[in-house]
Amino acid sequence: MTTDRPAGEDAGHVLAELRALRADDLPTHGGRTLAYVYDSGLAEADTLGREALSMFASSNGLDPTAFPSLLRMENDLVADAGALLDAPQGFAGSVTSGGTESILLAVLAAREGAPGVVAPSMVLPSTAHAAFRKAAKYLGVRPVVVEVDPTTLRADPAAVRAALDPSTVLVVASAPSYAHGVVDPVVDVARAAAEAGVRCHVDACIGGWVLPHLDDVPPWTFAVEGVTSISVDLHKYAYTPKGVSLLLHRDAALRRGHLFASADWPGYTMLNTTMQSTKSGGPLAAAWAVTRHIGIDGYARLARETRSATVGLAAAATEVDGLRVVAEPDSTLLVLATDGSCDVFTIADEMLVRGWFVQPQMAFGALPPTLHLTLSAATAPAVGEFVEALRDAVAAARAAGPVAVDPQLAGMLAGLDPATVDDAGFAGLLAAAGLAGEGGGIALPTRMAPVNALLDACPPALREALLVGVLDRLSRPTPR
Repeated sequence: MTTDRPAGEDAGHVLAELRALRADDLPTHGGRTLAYVYDSGLAEADTLGREALSMFASSNGLDPTAFPSLLRMENDLVADAGALLDAPQGFAGSVTSGGTESILLAVLAAREGAPGVVAPSMVLPSTAHAAFRKAAKYLGVRPVVVEVDPTTLRADPAAVRAALDPSTVLVVASAPSYAHGVVDPVVDVARAAAEAGVRCHVDACIGGWVLPHLDDVPPWTFAVEGVTSISVDLHKYAYTPKGVSLLLHRDAALRRGHLFASADWPGYTMLNTTMQSTKSGGPLAAAWAVTRHIGIDGYARLARETRSATVGLAAAATEVDGLRVVAEPDSTLLVLATDGSCDVFTIADEMLVRGWFVQPQMAFGALPPTLHLTLSAATAPAVGEFVEALRDAVAAARAAGPVAVDPQLAGMLAGLDPATVDDAGFAGLLAAAGLAGEGGGIALPTRMAPVNALLDACPPALREALLVGVLDRLSRPTPR
C-alpha cells in the first residue's frame, strides 16, 4: 500500500494540525458543555490527571505481574469505591474502560452465574441505560422491558416483580436514570430480585460518585439487601480523564462469571478480569491520582455545590415561559420540556449559538421530546449566565415556532420498513432531507433542529436504522 504521505512530519506541524482539528470540538472545560464531559473546575486536578495519564500511558494492564503498580492502583480504587458504596466484607471489583463495559460485564457475570438457564433474560425498566440493550444484543440475554411509573418516571417494583420468570438472571435499577435524573426505588426492586433468587444490578455510572455525598437520597448502595453489583464511572463525577469505570460485586464469587482464562493455544495464557486484554495504565493511573488529590471531603463539596446549582436551575427554569421541569432532580441531572409553543430542538440550537451545549432527547412513549442537562461542578458558578442564555434561547424558539417536518418526507418515512433500508434507499432519504454531501457523504447543517425533528417523527426502529446509516457514512476514510 502506498500513500502520498511523507515519511514523517515535523512535531510542531503535527501539533498545529491537532490544535486546528480540536478547534471545531465542543469545549471540555469551562462548564458550558452539559453532556459527554465532566469538569471539576479544579485546574490542579486536571494537570495532575494529564501528567499521570502520560506517565503510565505505555504500561499494560494485561499482566499484573509485569506492572504491579497498576494492580495496586486498581485495588486501591476498588477499595475506595467499596467504602463509599457500603460494600460488605469480601466484596470484589474491577476497573473497566467505561460504564458500557461495566454493564456488559455485569450482564455477562449474571448469565454465566446461571448456567442452567437455557434462554436467559433480564428485567429492565424502560428508563434503564441503552447499554443494557447493547449487552442484550452482544450476550444473548433477552431484555424484558417494563414500563416505569408515568408520574415519577421511576421503576415500578410491581411491574418488575410481575415480569420475573424462571429465565430471569438479572434485574436492573438506576441511581439515577440518565434520561430523567431520578433514582429508582432500589429497596423494592432488589427485594423482588432477591425473593426470586436472581441478581440485582444498580447502574450508578453517573450518580455513584455524587449520591453518597447528598442528603435525602433513597437507599441504593450495597446497604440494600439484594443488591449484588453496582457500576460507577470515575470519568464522570470523580472528574478523572476518560475512560475509567468500576464494577463492584457484593462478593468475589459473583465476579467469577466475567473472569476469563485461555491456556489452550501455543502463546501465553490469556487471563483477564474485563473484556479488554491489553489496556493502557494511563487512565487508571490518572483516576488514582485525581481521586487522591481531590479526596472524599473535596468530592463532597463538589457534589453539594453541583446539586445546589441543579436545584437552583430547576427553580429558575420553571419561571421561563414555555418551559417545565419533567421530573424533580434527585442528583445533578435536569430534564426540561416545552409547553408546545416551541420545541427543544430549536432551543438546543439557540443555546449552542450562545455558547452552551445542551442535549435534546427524542419523544419516548407518552413523553414529549426533552432537553437533558448534566451539570458539572464547573457549571455551578455560571448558572446565572446559563439561565439568562436559556431565557433568550426559549424566547427565540417561541418566536420561530415549532419545527415543521415536511409532510412529503414524513409520508415517505412512514412507509419505510427499517429492515429493508439499503444503501441506495438511504442515499435517497439523505437527498430528500437535504443532507446529501459530496461523494455519497453527509452534509450536516449548522442548525440541527430540522434533522432532530425529522428523527423524532420516526419510530425508534426506523430512527435506529437511519442513524446507523448516518454513522456508517460519517465514519469512512476520506482522501487527504
